[in-house]
Formats: sequence, C-alpha cells, structure tokens
Amino acid sequence: MGIFDRFIGQETRSLEDPTAKNSTKDFLSVMGWGDFAAAAGVTVNVDTAMGVPAIWAAVNFIGGTLAGLPLHVYRKTDAGRERDTEGFGATINTAVNDEMSSFEWRKYMFEQVLTGGRSITYIERDEGGNVRNLHPIDPNGVLVERKVTSQGFPAKTYRYNQRIFKARDIIDLTFMVKANQLDPRGPIATNKDAIGMAIAASQYGAKAFQSGGIPPAVLQGPFQSGAAASRASEDVAAATAKLAKEGRPIMALPLGHELKSVGFSPEQMQLIELQRFSIEQIARIYSLPPIFLQDLTRSTFTNSEQQDLHFVKHTLKRWIEQAEQEMNLKLFGRGSDQYVEFNVDGLLRGDFKTRMEAHATSIQNGIRTPNEVRDLENMSARDEGDDLMIQGATVPIKNQVIGDQDE
Repeated sequence: MGIFDRFIGQETRSLEDPTAKNSTKDFLSVMGWGDFAAAAGVTVNVDTAMGVPAIWAAVNFIGGTLAGLPLHVYRKTDAGRERDTEGFGATINTAVNDEMSSFEWRKYMFEQVLTGGRSITYIERDEGGNVRNLHPIDPNGVLVERKVTSQGFPAKTYRYNQRIFKARDIIDLTFMVKANQLDPRGPIATNKDAIGMAIAASQYGAKAFQSGGIPPAVLQGPFQSGAAASRASEDVAAATAKLAKEGRPIMALPLGHELKSVGFSPEQMQLIELQRFSIEQIARIYSLPPIFLQDLTRSTFTNSEQQDLHFVKHTLKRWIEQAEQEMNLKLFGRGSDQYVEFNVDGLLRGDFKTRMEAHATSIQNGIRTPNEVRDLENMSARDEGDDLMIQGATVPIKNQVIGDQDE
C-alpha cells in the first residue's frame, strides 16, 4: 500500500465538503492544465508542445542543469557554517525516498514547472517532526484552495485524492502565479499562440514533404459535369502522389487543362525564417539565450561565453533562489539554523582547466585551505593541509633587494 493510499484510508470526511467535485477534469479547469486552441488552428497542450524541438530542448536543458547541481544541507554555527551529514541532510543530494534519486526528483519537479507551471512534493515526517522522505505528486490531481482556520485566518491547503494537506507539508514551485496566489500561469498555456505557430509550421512542413513539396492546386479544364471534375481532380491527385513517390518532376495534362497553385510554397511562406523566429520566441519564454536551443546562427566565439554567463546570472539564479527558499521554508521552517543550498560550482565539473585555476587562486589568496579544495574534488585530506596559505613573494616594493648588497 502506498503512502497516499494510507492517507486516504485515514481520512475523516469532516475535513471537506463530501459533495465537492473531485475529478481530474475539475482540477484541469481550475489549475489551467488541459487543451488550448491556438490562433494558428492547432491544439496546444503539454504533449503537443513537447513535440516542438525548441520546447523540448528548453525544458530538458534547464531541468537537467538544475537537477545536476549538488544540493547539500548546512547548519549555521558560531564559526560560520558546517555541512549537515546526519539524517535527511546526508541523503537529500543522493535520494529523496527509497524509490527515487535526488536527481530524478529535481528533474521531474522542474519539468512540471517548466511545462504545466507547477510542481508539488509532499514532505513525509517522522513523529519527531524530522523530514524522512519527499514524495512528488502529479500536479494535475491537486487542487489548491484557501480555507479559514479555527482561528479565523485563511490558510492555503492542497487537496489530493480526497486528502487535505497543509501548506507546511508541501513543496510548491510555480512558474508564475495568478492574482489569487493559488493558480499557476504555465508557460505553455500562457504562450499558446506563439507555441501553436511553431507547431503549425512544423506540421505544414511535414505535410509539404508528404506531398513531395507540391502545394495545394486547382485544376481548370472543360469539364462537362461536376462528377467529371471530381474524377479529374482525383486522377491528378493520384498522378501527383505517384510522381512524388517515384521522384519524377514532370506530369502531362490533357489539352485544355491547367493546374494552378492556390497555396504558398515553403519559400513564399518563409518557413525557415518562421521556424527560426519560433525558436527565438521560445527562448524568450524561458529566458534562454538561443545558443542553448542549438540556434547558432548569430553565435560567435565571443558572445557564446557571454550567453553562458547570462544563463547562470539571469536564468539559473532565479530558479535556484526560488527552489532554495521554498525548500528552506517548508523543510525547516522560519528561523531555523538549517538550510539547503545548491552548489553552482558544480557547473564547472566538466571544465577541468577552469576548475583547477579557480582552486589555485583560492589557495594562493588564502580563501580556501588545500584540504578544503581536496574535499571539493573528493580527494583525501593531507597533513598540514588545513592551514590557509598566501603567496610569500608578494611583499612591499621597498623591501625588495636590488643589486649586490656587498658593493
């Protein structure tokens, strides 16, 4: 029996209105998930949007990057801080429960935020109030409400499978919230027209290739009846499909008949430019430099590095701070001396040269001890490695010895 099944079995009906609707469709309508009709005439939802390569790349790139950062629990001390290596603090960077790794949980959490606009995680505590496990919940099945408590104050609650959870037991990350502070604004639902244009362009390109690149056409000729015109159009359509399949470029028409295009070719529609513009639009939605969506048209060696800095400073920083503050509030409460922190230095894990240069600078300037650096590199400590060091050759210029002192 799963953890939520046990909760459902313990529920008392006095917690909620037993006549309240509790279907998935109700949740979708309230929370903003579901299908949306874009102006381009296509259906936009999470599944169809993920079929757009730029959306797929953005969600995977941001979610995977955040999930790959080291996540540790620290405790404030008189000397500064120390790593919490006991209890849940020892496992939050590796596993959040017996079935899910920390990477898998965080990637799932951010993927839900970057698509539907919200992720929900239940905090399981022991009898002493200590965190034991984290359990992600499908946000499609959660209804967020405000209920008046016995003290007369409104409190946020989360209803899932007939069970009501308090806000302190839920890690709730949102892309953006509406004015009621309950419902999310998901990037896909909010930008359905821009995403729908990308879907329509992709579908049009696929259909154009399906017909051998031939746009829709009208057949003119001396038809004696409507049935004759219909048969002639069917014959021409079959002949066109056969030519496209066989790769033959020329089709013969009977004397007096003419085939005219009534659609636009991909060149006339500027399909390539439209698809590139869609990538730029999606990059704006997710605050991503286009280079991270594999659009290298305006990329150079110089601005690639600047875009990398932009990603860390203006995109990752926002998500890291939001996730850290939400987890600190819900896991430990206000005023606690414990807190979680993402280690952004983990982004340099694949850049050995830059990492070593940063370590050397921190040691030579007395910022970190050699053993602290060795610990970051998962290396064992060395004797006399706990002392701060500084370059001995850096001395006042008046103390420099110039020339032969015996002369």
